[in-house]
Amino acid sequence: MTKITPELLLQAYKIGVFPMANNQADPTIEFFDPDPRGIIPLEAFHVPRSLRKLIRKGEFYVTYNTAFSSVLSACANITVNRPTTWINEEIKVLYQKLFDMGYCHSIEVWCDDNIVGGLYGVSIGAAFFGESMFSLKPNSSKIALVHLVASLKHKGFLLLDSQFINEHLVQFGAIGIRRGDYKKLLASAINKTAEFPAEPGELDQVLDPVHRRTQTS
Repeated sequence: MTKITPELLLQAYKIGVFPMANNQADPTIEFFDPDPRGIIPLEAFHVPRSLRKLIRKGEFYVTYNTAFSSVLSACANITVNRPTTWINEEIKVLYQKLFDMGYCHSIEVWCDDNIVGGLYGVSIGAAFFGESMFSLKPNSSKIALVHLVASLKHKGFLLLDSQFINEHLVQFGAIGIRRGDYKKLLASAINKTAEFPAEPGELDQVLDPVHRRTQTS
């Protein structure tokens, strides 16, 4: 059996497949290529009104790539709302290595100096592959997603891959597209250059899109 390495993972992402374990205790890792494929179109990203208000209140603050290991561990934790997880120990080791290589990134959401939510994913070229998120306070993972999209748009990313579709993501504009269409988007995105930011993007790009269109028209 071929040993899975960080380099192999990067090649897998480039052809449109991604790894998952059946559960936290299962050491076996399988690769998936779903059809339809979930994506979040960056230009059609929608922020619910209640979430916009929460973000503008400023109760939370956000950092980038400052607590990757904590985010990864929190995403792998079993909780009441998440009785199982696909992140096993080998996946944690592999993605930590991808982070050390500069391909994996995290966004952390803080409240009162405590990390309360976040997400992590992989970037290659102008494509970002969302992997997992967690919340210890209501809406904290959603805040991380809003900051992610603002940053991706600010830096010229073309593709935000959500892998699958669920109710949580549909409210932000996530859609499913045919595998062949996804592969075309992927090929275009990974051959472009975009650097994942180490700082927040322009939140008004996603919180106030009407204002943004007026400013750029």
